[in-house]
Amino acid sequence: MPQPMPAPDVLDREFLEIRAKLLEVAASFDRIDRGEGSVEGDPRMALYREALETLLSDQPNRAEQIQQIFSRQYEESWRTKFGV
Repeated sequence: MPQPMPAPDVLDREFLEIRAKLLEVAASFDRIDRGEGSVEGDPRMALYREALETLLSDQPNRAEQIQQIFSRQYEESWRTKFGV
């Protein structure tokens, strides 16, 4: 099994890409803020907030947790619901 890369090396390698992604997310929120009307009651905004709180936490497996935030709950009848 390969050894994980040292954290400082990962940071060196990923810094610019992470920075770019964060700027892209911030720009998206700025565009929402500049738009007419309000999205405060939109449940998707609550999902964004929950995901950002998870991102800022020190918990392990943040990517998995954020994926779960945006995932549908399992429904046994999904095949019927989606006509599969």
